[in-house]
Amino acid sequence: MRGIASCYNEHAIRVSDSYCSRPSSNQVYLCTKLNHSSIQDSVSCIYKVNLISTQKQLLIKITWTKKLIGQGFNINITNHTFSSKFNANTNTPLQLRKNKGRETFQAHNFEVKLLWDLSGAKYDEGPEPVGGFYVVVLVDSELGLRLGDKEEKSLELNVKEANFSMVSRSERFSGTTVYATKAKFCETGIEHEIVIKCGAEEEGSKSPVLSVCMDKKTMFQVKRLRWNFRGNQTIFVDGLVVDMMWDVHDWLFNPNSASAVFMFRTRSGLDSRLWLEEKNLQTRKEQERIGFSLLICACKNPD
Repeated sequence: MRGIASCYNEHAIRVSDSYCSRPSSNQVYLCTKLNHSSIQDSVSCIYKVNLISTQKQLLIKITWTKKLIGQGFNINITNHTFSSKFNANTNTPLQLRKNKGRETFQAHNFEVKLLWDLSGAKYDEGPEPVGGFYVVVLVDSELGLRLGDKEEKSLELNVKEANFSMVSRSERFSGTTVYATKAKFCETGIEHEIVIKCGAEEEGSKSPVLSVCMDKKTMFQVKRLRWNFRGNQTIFVDGLVVDMMWDVHDWLFNPNSASAVFMFRTRSGLDSRLWLEEKNLQTRKEQERIGFSLLICACKNPD
């Protein structure tokens, strides 16, 4: 299947005005009620960590999974071209079926200490806990990442805290062609409800339509999807320019795969300043700012 990144180049298929509709300023299009939403199988989040003591940068990837044997997560710490992995599945014999514990391992000459407690974790329908848990990552005794709302009492109060932020989120769904999730596109923004639907434009119609809704309002629709199976559309969220890209080719033409990819990507640096030339940018910091991306991999049928 063609990579979704190809939608960025100048030869990407773009939806024309006649095939792509969006709400006008004086009209509100409410997203229709969800029926039989897909199942969220896994969630992967990548956090950028800026260590204070060494001024180095790490990427920490946390992947939450949900299988028949139970829910758990694994961690992947990346430093440019190398990565170190550690699995922390709370229901495997290797971890003695514990849902609380701590482990220490080496990654890129750093001593990494992982502490977690999922014993009282609360879940919605997906594999990612929504409360009652904590995951703490210490890098050379510096607090690199802290997730969850539950406190870790053994954590020293005077420990240094690195700056971290989520730069990428990837979700895998299976089941129907309705996908619902939530996402924040910037640290200062609010969490938005996102719904992606693919179905007939009206009852009895065989022509599929792709609908993208946010906070119960339809942002845009892509009609004649068999002709516009790949493309991108620009939307504005919390004052940010966001590119939404889709690739539903295999949904429509490859029943053996029946997979699709959707991506929301905030523009950062030069590509977010459409009205300015490069020489007019005042700070290098803005050019190097990393944006946020949300990737949704969707399968009609579970594996």
